[in-house]
Amino acid sequence: MTELTELEKVIPTDTIKTDEYLVNMGPQHPSTHGVLRLLVKLEGEIVHNVQPDIGYIHSGIEKMSEALSYTQIPHLTDRMDYLSAHMNNEAVALCVENALQVEVPERVKYIRTIMSELQRLASHQLWWCASGMDLGALTTFFYGLRDREDILDIFEETCGARLTLNYSLPGGVMFDIHPNFQRKVKDFIKKFRKKLPEYDKLITGNVIFTERTKGVGILTKEDAIAFGVTGPTGRASGFSCDVRKHIPYSAYPYVKFEEKLGTEGDCYTRWVMRMDEMWESLSIIEQLIDNIPEGDYTAKMKGVIKLPEGEFYQRVETARGELGVYIISDGKKNPYRVKFRSPGFSNLFAINHIAKGWKIADLVAIMATFDLVIPDIDR
Repeated sequence: MTELTELEKVIPTDTIKTDEYLVNMGPQHPSTHGVLRLLVKLEGEIVHNVQPDIGYIHSGIEKMSEALSYTQIPHLTDRMDYLSAHMNNEAVALCVENALQVEVPERVKYIRTIMSELQRLASHQLWWCASGMDLGALTTFFYGLRDREDILDIFEETCGARLTLNYSLPGGVMFDIHPNFQRKVKDFIKKFRKKLPEYDKLITGNVIFTERTKGVGILTKEDAIAFGVTGPTGRASGFSCDVRKHIPYSAYPYVKFEEKLGTEGDCYTRWVMRMDEMWESLSIIEQLIDNIPEGDYTAKMKGVIKLPEGEFYQRVETARGELGVYIISDGKKNPYRVKFRSPGFSNLFAINHIAKGWKIADLVAIMATFDLVIPDIDR
């Protein structure tokens, strides 16, 4: 028989009762992970239910797109998942190009893919530094933002923007690459290959971090498929869902890279997936950067684009998973209906399923390793 604690001597355990109560997590400031409110039902520190309350930053992008031309829509889509702005715009461009059966120059395909992978790296760096800070490692924030600046400088010199790039448009890209583009990208790759081992040394192998994440917040492969969870979050559960592999687009058919898959589906594996993906992005860029074909940076397009009547769908792999663009056209210069299948929406609503039974501190780790960008969910 175990010895009674001092508290149990004063208050017998059979007389102690606990009640469920509700706690608001958020709504957070938009400069963190976006304006998201979680209504968390707790018993002590144990999570019994998580109800996401979205809509605080809803901007009506889908409805507004119906009043815009096809060249104007990318001005809005790069503000959904603003950390995947180029990929969002590329999805719209590809959807329009496929509907018109327009073949863009090979130069465009290479430029788009390099920019996509650079943005994936920039997104994963911001995720890495913010997630480390969520779990108490403040140093990661300074390291991540420091190294991410090199990519943002390349973006700024290429198209004049650092975040919402508005670079990929139907038919091609808005500007040709800067004369310094290839040199600066290669310099960045050389520098960043030395930084990734530092990230692993600082966090991935840290005993405090592994205790907070290993075996925590498990999402099985079956549940990932059932919830439609894609991207690194889905692949951490063993769900092979990389659009770049299964339905290659742009220059992805020309490169070799590995789709990283995990088996555990816990917070730690979701962390490792994104760290590994940064190595793969570097490899993809290296295969393309010295082989960019000569030629035009845009196809010949009409001043006013009108899609044929019908329904058109295009998917791409953003930093957070599969983004789908669905357009219904009635033959006019504006789409009749527009719908975006954003990865963040499906990923978010698996939170309740995997957070039950864990402590509220574990919920913070789960949220961090899901890498949510809320405007991608609200739209």
